Amino acid sequence: MKLSNTSPEPHGEHTPTSADTDRRLMYYISLLGFFAIFSTTISKNPVLPLFMQSIGSSDAVIGLISAISPFAGILFSFPVGVLSDRLGRRRLLITAGAIFLVAPLLYLFIEAPLWMIPVRFFHGTATAILGPVISAIIVERFFDKKGEMLGKYASSTLIGRTFAPLAGGMILSFFAAYPGIFRFRMVYVAAALAAVPVFVMTLFYGERNDRPLKVITLSIFRKSFVDFFSHSRLRAVALVDMATYFAFGTFETFLPLFLASKAVDPYQTGIIFAVQVLLIAITKPVFGWIADRIDKRLQICTGLLLSGISIAAISLSSSFTQFIAISIGTGLGISLSTVATSAYVADIARSEEIGASMGALSSTMDIGHSMGPLVTGMIITVAGFTAGFFASFVLALVITGVFVWSVFGKSI
Repeated sequence: MKLSNTSPEPHGEHTPTSADTDRRLMYYISLLGFFAIFSTTISKNPVLPLFMQSIGSSDAVIGLISAISPFAGILFSFPVGVLSDRLGRRRLLITAGAIFLVAPLLYLFIEAPLWMIPVRFFHGTATAILGPVISAIIVERFFDKKGEMLGKYASSTLIGRTFAPLAGGMILSFFAAYPGIFRFRMVYVAAALAAVPVFVMTLFYGERNDRPLKVITLSIFRKSFVDFFSHSRLRAVALVDMATYFAFGTFETFLPLFLASKAVDPYQTGIIFAVQVLLIAITKPVFGWIADRIDKRLQICTGLLLSGISIAAISLSSSFTQFIAISIGTGLGISLSTVATSAYVADIARSEEIGASMGALSSTMDIGHSMGPLVTGMIITVAGFTAGFFASFVLALVITGVFVWSVFGKSI
């Protein structure tokens, strides 16, 4: 029996049956997200660079391969959102589930580094599909409490992202005595096993009023793209997510290097990052609940500025306690902002373009996440850590100004 994503009654309160259905659907989606992100994360962290190194990959190729998966998100998140608006969410979810299941098996046949490029790109399309489609499902089904539910879903994926490296490391250690690349292949077997429930759950997801199959032309994609980016408020929200993940990409890439230059022990670096992940997982549902009840625009501005200020403060810090405080500040800023941006987009986008809007938001997020390390790395090379970290604050300040000008002024 399929779990159906039925729409709530247009008037009045939910009946107990409807409330139970809502709860089951949210548990279902969250569990699906947990296994999906666990599967993709265990495929790359920490196994990917170690596997590549073991089959003779250079550092440059490892860097290129690491960038391939986010690139798939940049390319496909928006078109996937458009397709889900017109063909239905379920078909896209099943496609993602199939990729989640098949992709880890392809790693088992890799013996030369360059073959990893198409495999990582193919695997990246799974998350590029899943993110915008699940977001669209949540905001349509739980419109009045979409912030809270988006936060709960995000927390479930963060839990998967947290446990995956631990499981991957344990598998690598357990099979360390085996020769060759056997231990790496065991990690990818585990990734495939974790993807089995993802695929099965997508098959059992039911959608009311599933769209009929029809021809999708390039003009439809072009129109959706123009509609989104010609809308000043939607464009401004996308820029906020780009700036937020620019800062996050800078934080996760260069903070370890900065901490190493300050002779911070690696285990303390791990604690600093773990505190942030745990904080985001705990606070996203709370901040989503708040976003449903206050002006989301104020929450977005607060979160973006807090993350920018926290990144800028890295170069001014020297103690473990200060770095923990920076990690907390960055995590709170990211949590505050990102849960509110998705909810705000759902408020202002046309109902028939929800999927496209979520896809555009996801694409710009991936652009920021990719550009952060690239641009900051160039700045650090030329001017040092202080200037590199300060760039995230400057961008956050500028984008906050653009956002305020756009959303508190006239529509469109």
